[in-house]
Amino acid sequence: MMERSGEVSAIHYETGKPVRIKFRGGLIASVNEIPMSEELNDVFVAPGLIDNQINGYRGVDFSDPAAATGKIRMAVDAIRADGVTTFFPTVITGPHDKLVKVFRNLARALQEDEEVRTSVAGFHLEGPYISPETGYYGCHPFEFIRKPSWDEFMQYQDAAAGNIRQVTVCPGAEGAMDFIGRCVRQNIIVSIGHTNASADQIMEAADRGARLSTHLGNGCANLIDRHRNPIWPQLACDLLTPSIIADGHHLLPEEVRVFCKVKGPRNIILVSDVTHFIGMDPGNYVFLGSDIVLSADGLIKNPVLNCLAGASFPLRNGVGNVMKFTGYSMGEAIDLATRNVSAACRITDRGSLEPGKRADLIIFQMEDYRMSIKKVIVNGKDNSSGSKN
Repeated sequence: MMERSGEVSAIHYETGKPVRIKFRGGLIASVNEIPMSEELNDVFVAPGLIDNQINGYRGVDFSDPAAATGKIRMAVDAIRADGVTTFFPTVITGPHDKLVKVFRNLARALQEDEEVRTSVAGFHLEGPYISPETGYYGCHPFEFIRKPSWDEFMQYQDAAAGNIRQVTVCPGAEGAMDFIGRCVRQNIIVSIGHTNASADQIMEAADRGARLSTHLGNGCANLIDRHRNPIWPQLACDLLTPSIIADGHHLLPEEVRVFCKVKGPRNIILVSDVTHFIGMDPGNYVFLGSDIVLSADGLIKNPVLNCLAGASFPLRNGVGNVMKFTGYSMGEAIDLATRNVSAACRITDRGSLEPGKRADLIIFQMEDYRMSIKKVIVNGKDNSSGSKN
């Protein structure tokens, strides 16, 4: 058994100063400044990235109840290679029996594989408790959207062995407020998303304990009232931390810039919303029973519904885009995918370079706003498998 100890030297992603980080037993033991040397030029160290919305990876769909543990482990390895050391497998809208099987399957993977268990901090249920209004449900299968049911949700939680940590809910749905309150009392993170809820409903949801907004600016109709729409109230509510997809497709640069200015660098998080199509060749595919097109530029679109169907870029791309779009420093942009996520998702043992935190580290270079991963350490173990540009 590996002792999960060692050390790395690189430039601290926040301070810009060279440091040596020692870790013992999978935990950071010390972070000390060292003299600059030539080999450290442009080589940075940061906490491993944290992504609370990954639908699948490189051919493995987490909403597939038949995904074998070995396949899920392969997806975890690929996710780590892209710099993400902690994530929430995200399960989307589907028929009841399928969702039970999906969560049972994911829970089995946690039980059977230690490395899967190490990187998966919980499951995110995005749907079926979302808006049935055209545009707001995006590419989720309409026929399986339904109002929140606590009894049904507890069946999912039982199947998941208690590992559902986050649920996306439309506050305008019948019974949503009671459901949100029950989730909060069970320490489940409630996120507002895929909704056309009114400002009053959004504020009530926040008052009842909702704390996140799922990929704000998306899961929204293409045509909305410029005054009364679900985006402004979520931006205006200090209790809500929005997640955003900064892949260059889901939001325009000026939208990312405005969201970051309104919320500030400590109250917004990055997600990838990546699907199993990442790394696949451009072409026509079937997803959720509908035809979708994966373009050469990475756009995934349902041409019939005229909506995006998830993303195909890793979270590290979003870090570079935030820097490019907003002028945020590298440290601020990386915090959107590390420190801020650990705080918002209550993952208290990782997400920063501090003694006592879990030794989840990435060694990387940043050139032209592109993060190139050189080494990945998870829980004190070297998980590197070649550079990722």
